[in-house]
Amino acid sequence: MTNKAMISGAFSLVREQQTSRQSFVLDIEFSIPFSGVTAIFGHSGSGKTTLLRLIAGLEKCTQGQLVVDRQVWQQASTFLPTHKRAIGYVFQEPSLFEHLTATQNLDYAVKRAEQPVSESFREEITNILGIESLLTRYPAQLSGGEKQRVAIARAILVKPSLLLMDEPLASLDDVRKAEILTYLERLTALINIPIIYVTHSVEEIMHLADNVMVMSEGKLCAQGSVFDVFSRLDVPLGADKGVILSGKVVEIDTRWHLVKFAFAGGFLWIKNKDFSLEQPLRVQIKAADVSIAVTNHEDSSVLNRLPATITAIEQQDSNAMALVQAKVGASSVLAQLTRKSVSSLALQVGNDVWLQVKSVAIVR
Repeated sequence: MTNKAMISGAFSLVREQQTSRQSFVLDIEFSIPFSGVTAIFGHSGSGKTTLLRLIAGLEKCTQGQLVVDRQVWQQASTFLPTHKRAIGYVFQEPSLFEHLTATQNLDYAVKRAEQPVSESFREEITNILGIESLLTRYPAQLSGGEKQRVAIARAILVKPSLLLMDEPLASLDDVRKAEILTYLERLTALINIPIIYVTHSVEEIMHLADNVMVMSEGKLCAQGSVFDVFSRLDVPLGADKGVILSGKVVEIDTRWHLVKFAFAGGFLWIKNKDFSLEQPLRVQIKAADVSIAVTNHEDSSVLNRLPATITAIEQQDSNAMALVQAKVGASSVLAQLTRKSVSSLALQVGNDVWLQVKSVAIVR
């Protein structure tokens, strides 16, 4: 048995749907690290929020077990009530106390914390989330994004062992989402609290997650590191299908305003956004932005061309498209091609090819 701290659970739940005669069935077994950010991803109705509520103890499952950092929260006749679980919870809506100022909302969390909250820790959290200027205001005087930042600070100041976040950006417009994503990136990089983050947004996962659980119709489709899971052919991501690569800046080209991004298997030239040498980056390459050639076309306008070996091809008879998985050194990249292109190029597993990467998105 490993001594590594984990969150492991198994839940079986059947719930009658009020709006139809059908039943929702959650049948899941999982094990995730007790560190970093784990995203629970899936479309509406997949069971994401139900699973989060079970972890929080807000919903009880007769057939279930949950062990968090070697502590049993649910098992057989054992059920640890929510108020005894060392959690912070951020809902889709901020749920602040309307009659209290932002400072008083934070005071409420500090009083509930099982461990002492130092003034320096409190200041650090308010600074990271950029809410220093909001502290004297009431919730009615705050925008949706500002309210959510205060709500996140309040959840952290409880000093939880585990932070649960249920689609915290779902009710915000795109501008506010982008704004809070920046704050969340800073927060997750600096606080040492495991986070379980429910979302149906691939973009949020790209920016924040270290690990991911993919759910569909109450079942677990895939789980593991965000780099491994997103490079699989069988994970349902739709138009967002693509891989995430982690690496660093190894060269800066001042003439063409580009930087050389090195990753496990090769390098890519990407637009320089005031990066510095050795700066770590995370990038996304969408399958739709990758084409394949059997030889290296040096006369192409595509700057990024990577030698690779095909490891898998997924073709669906009912679809004109195919997904090709190729190994680039120690990394995998996906390409979306037409089935006609796969046939005309005679692509097969084991073929050595060149991947032409038309676009790279910098996500962190």
